[in-house]
Amino acid sequence: MRKKDLLWLLTLALIIVFLIHPTTHIAFVTATKNHPYIMGFIKVSILATMGELLAIRIANGDYKKPYGLLYRFIIWGFLGMVFALVFDLFASGVTATMKKGLLPGGDSKFFFAFFTSSLMNLIFAPTFMALHRITDTYIDLGQGTFKKIFKVRINDVVNKIDWNGFIGFVVMKTIPSFWIPAHTVTFLLPSEYRVLMASFLSIALGAILSLAKRKK
Repeated sequence: MRKKDLLWLLTLALIIVFLIHPTTHIAFVTATKNHPYIMGFIKVSILATMGELLAIRIANGDYKKPYGLLYRFIIWGFLGMVFALVFDLFASGVTATMKKGLLPGGDSKFFFAFFTSSLMNLIFAPTFMALHRITDTYIDLGQGTFKKIFKVRINDVVNKIDWNGFIGFVVMKTIPSFWIPAHTVTFLLPSEYRVLMASFLSIALGAILSLAKRKK
């Protein structure tokens, strides 16, 4: 194990300690309830960026700074704010439709979690994943430079993306086999922990995708 691996693990360990220590745990929950968008930005930007770095480590055998790391960090943060909205949007919608009898399950927490996860991942996730693939490709083609990124044409971005792989693997395989089961667990948790759980899941998925790419 290299020094960079230890640093990555140490960072993750410090985050976990912060979350489980009684004093900081209370502060975290309070901040999440009072400032969901800000906390969504912080949680997802940090943990998802760590997931990207881990994916690079697994795929290439070493940590390498990707193009436009700061831009990727900011985009993840923005998506974290979107998650804070979308998670409540789908959770509230499923609760309402279950009460009206439009979905089965009654007051079952499991059915609530399963339906929320399924609908969110089937309706929202492909759009989010495609948007993120596009933003990453913009950054890559612009070599992480602000001026170059804005000179990249959308046609070049669309042609660069492996849409067959995106649909065939990311959408058709990871959504039913990973995201729906994982987010079913997520929606069994109290609402203040759901975006955080999604952030940790991004680390796991980054590892899975990198292993699959390396195997291929």
